[in-house]
Formats: sequence, structure tokens, C-alpha cells
Amino acid sequence: MKMSSKIHLFVATICLFVSLPLLLAAQPKPAATKVRTEMLVSTDWLAKHQADKNVVVLHVTRDRKTYDEGHIPGARFLALGELLTTRDGIANELPPVAQLQAVFEKLGIGDEGRVILYGDNSGLAAARAFVTLDYLGHGQRAALLDGGLEKWKAEKREVQTTPVAPTTAKFTPRLHPEVVVKLDAVRDLSWVAANVASANVSLLDARPAEQYAGTPNQRSGHLPGSGNVYWMDTLANKDTPTLKPIAELRKLYETAGVKPGQQVVTYCNTGMQASHAYFTLKYLGYDVSLYDASFSEWSKTEGAPIVTGKERK
Repeated sequence: MKMSSKIHLFVATICLFVSLPLLLAAQPKPAATKVRTEMLVSTDWLAKHQADKNVVVLHVTRDRKTYDEGHIPGARFLALGELLTTRDGIANELPPVAQLQAVFEKLGIGDEGRVILYGDNSGLAAARAFVTLDYLGHGQRAALLDGGLEKWKAEKREVQTTPVAPTTAKFTPRLHPEVVVKLDAVRDLSWVAANVASANVSLLDARPAEQYAGTPNQRSGHLPGSGNVYWMDTLANKDTPTLKPIAELRKLYETAGVKPGQQVVTYCNTGMQASHAYFTLKYLGYDVSLYDASFSEWSKTEGAPIVTGKERK
């Protein structure tokens, strides 16, 4: 083979390697799978199953006081702070796997059985716990309590103030690294979402509309190619925060540019609001990942483009 032919072959190979992630992101996929109904349980379901030996209920909260003042009978206290750390100046990042493993073992979460989650801030804390379990390979057996403690109390169901002292259990991490995406990957996916009409990827900003829109001439706004659905807008109401009906949820996301069958990356400021969007989109059947460092990292990164305005660009 002539030298010039070898050079051409080498260059072509490098170009294919570099562009392959972008090409894959632009390829069509089948329509979204059916709703993952097992990810959400009702208060009626929990009332019937809360005493089952293979069901563990976790009350996820920043403040122990809210647990001590009244929790669902049998629920174990999980401090939200144990699921979060600050890394490279970015708050609310996932801690090391060994640390998370110790947290769930201490709570008596073994490798089998259902894990039902509820907690503070209209389900936000519970959604973060779900993402954590999904990352650790146990998301398939975890579910959120629809409406949370708010709905449970509104229905005049029993609560208790006596804390639960769980027995430790062996918890085996089975990592799913694809749950969380990093900056370099998000750069590529953002470019595809913004520039490829038939892109098979969509970015979803879970922050309030005014944060998404940003202010011109400042490092505020949103990632190119991202749509906006404020996570609170997926709830029926704040007082009893059940998810809206499936058809309404699908319409919200599709209006924001999320199409059936797309890979979706959620983000917010530090990954918390995006955790709820992650849960909701996965519940609807989407292939979803979380950009955990979110806008806090993106806005500090030199050369990372930011778009202002209410329109998806």
C-alpha cells in the first residue's frame, strides 16, 4: 500500500472514531417503551404492603425533625445529606460508591425486596434517593410513594413518632455508570440536540422558566438544544404532590421537544431538580441520564456555550 493511501486510511479511521458518538446519537430508535408502572406506588398499595417482610420504606429528609414529628409506620430514616457530597466546588454530587454502600447497609437494605421512597420537598428528596439506587444497580426494585407523606396524612392514615432501628444487611453495588453523564459527553450531546434535526437525543432543563431563560450578557440561561419543563409542573399540586396523569406528562415533555424514543439528559443547577425529572421521564419509559454537575459546572466551564431566551435553541 502506498504511503498516501495509508495516511488517508489513518485519517478516515480517526474521523470515524471521533464522530461515532455523534452519529449514534443521531440514529433513529423505536418509540418509547411503555410506562414503568412499578416505579410508582399508591398510598393504598403501601397501606396493604407496609408490613410485608420484603418491603422497606425510607423517609428521606434533610432534617431529622420531620421524621421524628411523624412518619409512616415502619419507615426508616435516611438523611439526604448522606447521599450528597461536594466535588470540585460543585454541590450535591454522588459520593463514592463505598460510602453509599455503607449508608444502605446501615439502613438494612439488602439485595432483595422492594424499597419504597418518600420524603421532603414534594418528592424531590425521594427522587434523589431513587437516582442513587438506580446508579447502584437497584433502581429496578425501588419506587416512589405517589403523593408522599403529604397524601398519606391528608387521608388520615396512621403515622408514628417512634424511630425504627434497622438491622444491617449486605448491600451489593452493581454500578450503572450510564445513569450519570459527564461534561465532555454532554458537550457532544448538546451539539447534536441543537444542530441535528433528526437527533435521537434531547436535553431537558428542570429549573424554573426564568432560570432557563437567563439574562443576556451574563453566564445564565440554558444549554444549547435543551427544552424546559420545571419539575414542579409535573405534579398535580404541591399540597398532595402526586404526579399528573400520564397523558399530561407526555404532552408537557413533548411540547418541550422531547420525542418518543429519544435518549434524554436531564440537568438543573446542581442535579437535585433534575433527579425528579430523571425519575419522571424514566417512569414514562424514556432512556434517561442525569448530568449531575449540571449548570453549576457548565456555567463555569470556559468555552461552554449558553443560550438565553425562552425558546429552545
